[in-house]
Amino acid sequence: MDPRIEDHAEVLVDWSARVDEGDNVVLSVGPDAHELGVAVAETVGERGANLHVSYSSREVGRAYQLAHGDDFDEDPAHELALYENADVVLSIGGSRNPSEGADVPTEIRKAYSKARQGVREARLDADWVSTVHPTRSLAQQANMSFAEYQAFAYDAILRDWESLADEMANMKDVLDDGSEVRIVKEQTDLTMSIENRVAVNSAASVAYDSHNLPSGEVFTAPHATEGEVYFDVPMTIRGERVQDVHLTFEDGEVVDYSAGQNEAVVGDILDTDEGARRLGELGIGMNRGIDQFTDNILFDEKMGDTVHLAVGRAYESNYPEGHEDEANDSAVHVDMITDVSGDSFIEVDGTVVQRNGTFRWEDGF
Repeated sequence: MDPRIEDHAEVLVDWSARVDEGDNVVLSVGPDAHELGVAVAETVGERGANLHVSYSSREVGRAYQLAHGDDFDEDPAHELALYENADVVLSIGGSRNPSEGADVPTEIRKAYSKARQGVREARLDADWVSTVHPTRSLAQQANMSFAEYQAFAYDAILRDWESLADEMANMKDVLDDGSEVRIVKEQTDLTMSIENRVAVNSAASVAYDSHNLPSGEVFTAPHATEGEVYFDVPMTIRGERVQDVHLTFEDGEVVDYSAGQNEAVVGDILDTDEGARRLGELGIGMNRGIDQFTDNILFDEKMGDTVHLAVGRAYESNYPEGHEDEANDSAVHVDMITDVSGDSFIEVDGTVVQRNGTFRWEDGF
């Protein structure tokens, strides 16, 4: 086995999920993530935890949803019980076809998502972490050779996370002390309130309220959004290529939208429920180990000179204790990315904190 896979497993289990002896661990493994699944199972076993393994395949999910139709039982008890009794939930992505499921009708997809909202919340109540095993399909999606993609992925995953956490604390402090963020670039002039919010230093560990590996972002839950924003980074959403998305906000909600490709996908997302037209997340990428776009949100949104905004559900970790029920509620949480590497700036309370992709504490600002 490639020793980097074993290193990946140890980072996931020890740094990210903080698995302890006796923990109940649910491990979801994608079709082409077998090797990492084996390494994680071994590491979990060495830590003395209890393991349940499930197979996570978009092709299997597609078959079920198409055959079932759009009348799903709400929060099936057997699935709900699994996550209600889990201490740790680990998800290893490794899809053979990122576009699998693109032909599932929108009404079926929405019904399935809404019916499992309680299951989803139970999963999120555990110490959950998602990661991805470098696969040939992901390399193809990123337009890289397999060896090149492996090197790219492990550069992003096998970081000195403690040092990066210390650096990202600068941005967390700025956001925690601030009340308004403004982002300006081509076709973008967006302001949003961050008052009474708590920023998360997402250093790839549940100890930092962070649930992705790789990570490397600082995020918060904005509100009272006004203005327009242009997302120029192409991405695959629900199995379809979406690019050049433009959103206009008034009184905190999307009032107009367009896209250069697959505009209907954006519309379907925004029409999911009332909360889908409000922002659930403002994320600022800070992982310099990610140096190119790969059409994979797990990596692309963490890139050091990007900002991403998510429409839909907000994370309770961004709210002060006792105010978690104020989080924007939705059955969706869909991230979109804008490149701020050139001719752009981010302000917090009128002070520029990033210009052309460089933070004010970095050389060259």
